[in-house]
Amino acid sequence: MIRALAVTTAGELLRNVPLERLSEPDIRWYWVDLDRPAEEETALLASHFRFHPLAIEDCLHLSQRAKLDHYGDVHFFVLHAIHPSTLEGLEVDLFVGPDFVVSFHLQQLQEIDDAWDKMTAMDNPPQSGPLTCAHQIMDKLVDQYFPSVYALEDEIGELEHEDGDDDSENLLTRLFEIRSRLLKLRRIVVPMRDLLYRIVNSQRIAGMEEHAIYFQDIHDHLWKLSDMIEQNRDITADIRDSYMSLNSNRMNRIMKTLTVITTIFMPLTFVAGIYGMNFTHMPELEWRYGYGLVLCLMAAVGLGMFYWFYRKGWFD
Repeated sequence: MIRALAVTTAGELLRNVPLERLSEPDIRWYWVDLDRPAEEETALLASHFRFHPLAIEDCLHLSQRAKLDHYGDVHFFVLHAIHPSTLEGLEVDLFVGPDFVVSFHLQQLQEIDDAWDKMTAMDNPPQSGPLTCAHQIMDKLVDQYFPSVYALEDEIGELEHEDGDDDSENLLTRLFEIRSRLLKLRRIVVPMRDLLYRIVNSQRIAGMEEHAIYFQDIHDHLWKLSDMIEQNRDITADIRDSYMSLNSNRMNRIMKTLTVITTIFMPLTFVAGIYGMNFTHMPELEWRYGYGLVLCLMAAVGLGMFYWFYRKGWFD
């Protein structure tokens, strides 16, 4: 699907403009959005707009890192939206020239629709321009990063308030899933942050001086997001280490208890082993009270060792 809006030299905002109309002299600037384009619509990047082949190749080969390339007076941006459920990056390609903006994306994105609605409802179209449009698109993309980060923060908060009855293995599984999703977000947010830094400090984008403060605001949001992600990664690492230490301590206590029990039974086993030997000529075999005495001896040894271990605090 292709949609276009344009602002005329008279300051009039035109919606649903045919592509042929965009080349007329009364058009001051325009935005063309290629939303889930068909093959013949994608071909317009080369045949109609005549963009650089390398930029077109980047549009068709996804999984690009967020970046900025300059092709003369046309600036090519690779941006990313975030899929709300999988947290995978959804690529948005943006061509910004002196009098146009062309966006290209293979998925329908609410962020682009919101930016489109914002631009079509402009109060003062004559004050707008390609950089205003580019700012709106980037701002809407970055704004949608926050709900995903906040959702993970809420999950981490729930883990921090666990009462300890939850299965440790299950909790660690949840913890590692959260860390994996934080890593996905980090792979999107940090390159976008670096890209906005390049945009703000670029000397090759005409008119950036008067728009820099707006792009700086997006850059600040990305700094905040990256800080939140790093803090949450640190928190998950602390929770992981705490539960690993707690689990290790529990295991040590169990092993200590089992070791004490084994130690108590070792002399009893020794006594039982001696009196269980099948020799014919063996002392004490004919004792009338030998069996009872051996049992009393074994009980005394066991209770004595138990009392000694208890006094030493080995059962604490």
